[in-house]
Amino acid sequence: MPVRPAPEAAAGAVLQVDDLSVLLGGLPVLRRITLGVRAGEAVALLGGNGSGKSTLVRSVLGLLPIERGTVSLFGQPLNRFRAWSKIGYVPQRSTAASSGATVAEIVSSGRLALRRPFLPRSARDKAAVHDALDLVGMGGRARADVRELSGGQQQRVLIARALAGEPDLLVLDEPTAGVDLEHQQVLADVISARVNAGLAVVVVLHEIGPLTPLIDRAVVLREGRVVAQGPLSEIYHATHHHAAHEHTGHERVDPDRPAGWLDGTVER
Repeated sequence: MPVRPAPEAAAGAVLQVDDLSVLLGGLPVLRRITLGVRAGEAVALLGGNGSGKSTLVRSVLGLLPIERGTVSLFGQPLNRFRAWSKIGYVPQRSTAASSGATVAEIVSSGRLALRRPFLPRSARDKAAVHDALDLVGMGGRARADVRELSGGQQQRVLIARALAGEPDLLVLDEPTAGVDLEHQQVLADVISARVNAGLAVVVVLHEIGPLTPLIDRAVVLREGRVVAQGPLSEIYHATHHHAAHEHTGHERVDPDRPAGWLDGTVER
């Protein structure tokens, strides 16, 4: 299917990626990616395992080296960007959930980039942690050992940690993986409220589920390339039509599931 050109990022874009390529172990994993994200916009990165979604978010956050292209955060080139407190990041896997710390301790760590070293928590720090826990419905579990929580509750705690830093950009890598529908709906409500308040969100997803209503735009990756981007309804109809004409034999298109989103592995 034709790839719609990436929308032009407005002046002061939260995130701008141009012609980005990344190699891992000498092999191409991302190939000439271009996309932009504005304040108050929720963008979903979709694609199958190995399509490059997690590599993309780690690259734009400076966690992986870039082979070619440019990344800008809040108008600053990645190599000069220092205002990391503006970004909240929830990785796909985190050791925080097995650390033995309390819920409040983990969420408080989201304020470290805003605090002066060796000083006790300020009233604002405490209020931000309290508000973040309330936002994800975990206000009553502040003193609980995080290991005692369910997987969905642990995920809420990690999201609260990211929100406690009062970021302007929230990046989530597979936040619904292994999480039941109830907790996915809580996550959707939380993100929706923050997007309405101007937060920019980039979320990596394998399946969209309850997050569907809040996604402004989807970017579909396959083999490290952007193969489609646009509103979800547009992406659904294009991939559904494409799959219906290509799949034969025992394979079929599921009318209740956008076909083609989960295809794609990085070429080796």
